[in-house]
Amino acid sequence: MIILQTRELTKVYGRGETEVHALDGVNLSVEKGEFLAVVGTSGSGKSTLLHMLGGLDKPTAGSVMVDGNELSEMTDDELTIFRRRNIGFVFQNYNLVPMMNVQENILLPVGLDGKEADTAYTDEIIKILGLSDKLRRLPNKLSGGQQQRVAIARALAAKPAILLADEPTGNLDSKTSQDVLGLLKVTSQRFHQTMVIITHNEEIAQMADRIVRIEDGQIVSRGEFHD
Repeated sequence: MIILQTRELTKVYGRGETEVHALDGVNLSVEKGEFLAVVGTSGSGKSTLLHMLGGLDKPTAGSVMVDGNELSEMTDDELTIFRRRNIGFVFQNYNLVPMMNVQENILLPVGLDGKEADTAYTDEIIKILGLSDKLRRLPNKLSGGQQQRVAIARALAAKPAILLADEPTGNLDSKTSQDVLGLLKVTSQRFHQTMVIITHNEEIAQMADRIVRIEDGQIVSRGEFHD
């Protein structure tokens, strides 16, 4: 079952001589439960693609369908609510709230949606990610790898159907990168979530079910699904 799909997705920045086609007619389908890596060099359009998939930016042309919903047909308010309930984000710079401790950061998206946290579920995530003894600490008391784990736990806490990660290991050393990606894969399988990660690291990409390559705003290789 396809949960994420783009059709002729195009994003143009600037006009005239400064016009840049960040995405140029991208067609991509992602199966439910798939762990997909999108690889490409800096400026290839991979981060722009991720932002479009998550409804963080609007396309110049084309469409993005998430679980049968066309994002461009939603109002800004509808899109904000839809994103909060269906899509989790993990960014390279963590985006943690500095005045909130680990537990408060993890539960923030659930609280914003006016819901009660599923404590059994969040406790399991916290345990898997090795954060049980860090819950009262502030972000500045954590290592980069620990902060990234908190960001992952926060993204998972609202039980999103899709998790989008933009260079989630970009600030981490090789060993921590492998650990974080391993944890992402475990949580993806454990909680039956669809995961799309953007990376320029070929070694990291090999951990995914499928690798898609993007160059100059166009997909040049779709890869083969493998277990």
